[in-house]
Formats: sequence, C-alpha cells, structure tokens
Amino acid sequence: MKPRDRVSRALNRQKPDRCPMQISFTPEFAQRLRADLHQSGQATHNPHGGGNTYEIERAIGEDLLLTSVGWANSYYANETYSNGGASYTDEWGVGWINAPYMTRFGPGFYTDMVRHPLAERNALDTYVPPDPHRPDLYREAEQLIAQHKSEYWIVGVTVTTIFETAWALRGLQPMLMDFAEDPPLADAILDIPFRYHLEAAKRLVQMGVDMIWTGDDVGTQRGMLIAPATWRRFFKPRMAEFIAALKAINPQVKVAYHSDGNIEKILPDLIEIGLDVLNPVQPACMDPARLKRQYGDRLCFWGTLDEQHTLPFGTAEDVRKEVQERLETVAFDGGLILGPTHHVQLDTPIENFWAMVHTITGEA
Repeated sequence: MKPRDRVSRALNRQKPDRCPMQISFTPEFAQRLRADLHQSGQATHNPHGGGNTYEIERAIGEDLLLTSVGWANSYYANETYSNGGASYTDEWGVGWINAPYMTRFGPGFYTDMVRHPLAERNALDTYVPPDPHRPDLYREAEQLIAQHKSEYWIVGVTVTTIFETAWALRGLQPMLMDFAEDPPLADAILDIPFRYHLEAAKRLVQMGVDMIWTGDDVGTQRGMLIAPATWRRFFKPRMAEFIAALKAINPQVKVAYHSDGNIEKILPDLIEIGLDVLNPVQPACMDPARLKRQYGDRLCFWGTLDEQHTLPFGTAEDVRKEVQERLETVAFDGGLILGPTHHVQLDTPIENFWAMVHTITGEA
C-alpha cells in the first residue's frame, strides 16, 4: 500500500495494511540519524518541515511529509542555529538566543526568545507583519507536491497558528494579562498571526496538500494553560473560521490541531468546529486508549508515543511494548498516525529510535 493510501484509510477510520507513521527530529538527532543511515547531506534539519530534503523521512519509511509556512520556522530560522551563534532576529521582529545543552550523546542547542516587538502597547500602531503572499514561501511546497504527492500524504504546517505567535510578539505574561485587562488589544494582536497563517493555509490547500496541521500549545501536564472560557472567547471562533475556510476550498482536506498537554476540556469544542485529527496526545497527560473510546468515532489521533520518558529513558523493549499497546488500543480499526509526541531529542538512544520504527512498520 502506498504511504498516502495508508494514511487516507487510517484517517477515514478504515484499517490500513499497517499503522501510518510520522516522526520529526531535532536538528541534532537528525544529524545522528543521517550518520547512522550513511547519508551525506549536511543541511540543518527543520522538524517542522521547512527547508528539508526529506531523504531521512523517506529512508526510514515515513508516510507523511511536512512542508511548513509561518512563524514556527523561526525556531530554526537562521544559520546561527546550526553554527552555535549567539542571537538572531526573525522576520516577525522576535529576538532569539541559542541556548546550549548537553546530553550523553553530545551537545545541542535550543532557541529562546529574548525580544518581543509588541512588548510596548503603542508598538502595535506601526507594526508591519510579514507578507504571507510572497511566492518564495511556497517554493518548497510546490516541489514537494510535484515530486512526492503521488506517493506520500502531504501536510501543510501552519502550527503556532494564533496564540504562540501572538505571545511571541507581545510576551507571554502581557498577553495573558491582556485577555483579562484589555480584550480589544488582545484581539488586535491575535488577529496578526491568525490572518497570516490562514492565508498561508488557504494557499497550501489550493496548491494541493492533503492536510493542514494547525494549533497552539494551550495545555499543561495537568490541564489547560488558559481557562476553557478564555479559549472559547478568543480562539474557538478563529479556529472555526480557519477550518471552515479550508474546507470551503477542498471539503476533503483534513485538519489537525496540535497542543501539548492536557486539553480534554476543549475536545468537544474542537470536534464541534470540524477538527479531524488531534496531535500529539501526550500519554503523560491524557490516556490515548480512553480518548479513543470516548472520541474515536469523531476524531482521529496523531502521536501518542511518550517522548518524555519511554523514548529517551526507557529500554528498546519498553519502546516496543508501548508501540504495541497503541496498535492494540488505538489503531485497531484505523484512526491513528503513530509517532512520538514531540520531535525526537538528542538524548534518545538510537536503538530506541529503531525499536519504535521497526515495531510500527512490522520489521521488529
């Protein structure tokens, strides 16, 4: 079965020949994996799918290929990321520094925000966001669709759709305070990334992607980061418009929503506004088997494999057991794209990675 047919069957709640697989990697783990695969490419790997060659994904048997447009690419937006440089400013005006860390497998970098261009309220009066209509933003998507759509399920990525980009512009604490103290200001700031990512997603759907991956981190390990009522006031109407606009272009397009953490309180709302797929379903926060029982007739799932504990700190056998459990309790009748709940990190043993891949693909 072709990868795109495998994903299509799963997302239409039909059992494919095997569960479809999607895995993302941090740039540092991608470098390790490339060496393990004896690949020679040296370009910095973007886990969101911005600027990748897709050699790694295809070599390990993934079923979905990602192409990203939007602020999420700013996490890895500059050559300073790959060469360890100290700082950069992205096209949105958000300032970043590289934050080094060390694992048993060597050093890596993450990126931390240090400057928010809308930190001062009056900065909104003169702020000019990037243009989502620039042709260069979509060249990778054009190539990916032309070269690989006949074989793979193509995902247009516009994550950090509203909230995360908005608080990057404003600052997290001021943004949270604006919800309560100045709703009109909050609305004005939220509309900047919302309109940008909506235009990008519409363009990607018109180009022929099979799914749009949207969403924001609005959950913590134990519950919502913001009150459900706040999410319904500021985000539900925007997400409803977002989904409706994409399905008006192509009623067959699938829409996935990402949020880390426990967001069970808004799952009925997401289903109500037409969501197809929930990502990443962290098992340390929400029980995938229970969600399948409760919502599996209305919602598909993407992720579910524990990136916090099992993959980096378990044994290869622990990984195989968890994969098998997901296959038996979530994927038994379709409805699941299996993979880690975050990018595979540098601290993951390579044998654990291959245990995951081979158990999903049936090679174990």
